[in-house]
Amino acid sequence: MDNKISVVINTYNAASQLRETLESVRGFDEIVVCDMESTDETVAIAREYGAKVVTFPRNGHNICEVARDFAIHSASNLWVLVVDADERVQPALQRYLYDHIARPDCEDALSVPFASMFMGRFTSTKAERHVRFFRHDKAFWPAIIHAPVKIDGTVGRIPARRELEIEHFDDPTMAMRIAKLNRYSDNEVEKRLGRRYSALALLVRPWFFFFKMLILKGAIRDGRRGIIRAYMEMIYQVALLGKHLERKVQDESADRK
Repeated sequence: MDNKISVVINTYNAASQLRETLESVRGFDEIVVCDMESTDETVAIAREYGAKVVTFPRNGHNICEVARDFAIHSASNLWVLVVDADERVQPALQRYLYDHIARPDCEDALSVPFASMFMGRFTSTKAERHVRFFRHDKAFWPAIIHAPVKIDGTVGRIPARRELEIEHFDDPTMAMRIAKLNRYSDNEVEKRLGRRYSALALLVRPWFFFFKMLILKGAIRDGRRGIIRAYMEMIYQVALLGKHLERKVQDESADRK
């Protein structure tokens, strides 16, 4: 049985945070950096740490999902851990993963808990989960924004313990968060063009996401930071719905011409 693990990192102009990420995964058998034609020192830093560097042409893409499938199948080992350039792997998680693949009856993939940073501190909300550890021969990653990996096999769950969480050092400033919000909502509109949103949905959906983050996910425990985070969830939905309606109106106007 293959008992080695490759860490796969998708990058584009990630030099400001990549060193800390690479330091956190030094103990794995292989590091693969799939770079989308960075113009900063990203590739040089990756090579400094002995990473295997592969290039996925950017071609105007501003989301990493388009390169994910290429990246995970560029790994030399059967088992793959996918880490973003602004994430850190804790030592306890690394040990847990190697213990997992040593089991003869282990699942083909694992859902990993995440600790998220917001406005300079880790949040108190319930840990998010993403399937980030799997056998690459059982995995396919759709080229769609926010799309999860598709697993043709069994999926287990890593316990929600703080020392087993991947630490996500998300955008350090509000300006960067707002820029990402704008960019991501642009891309998400494309996959939602087949849907229609009623006036009621336009009214209710943003407030539901505000309530979901603040109360159901527990952001209220973070006080003022939590309230701001809930508003950011709400603003994302307003931006998405507004851009979706704008696009529909433009398409309808073009059809009438």
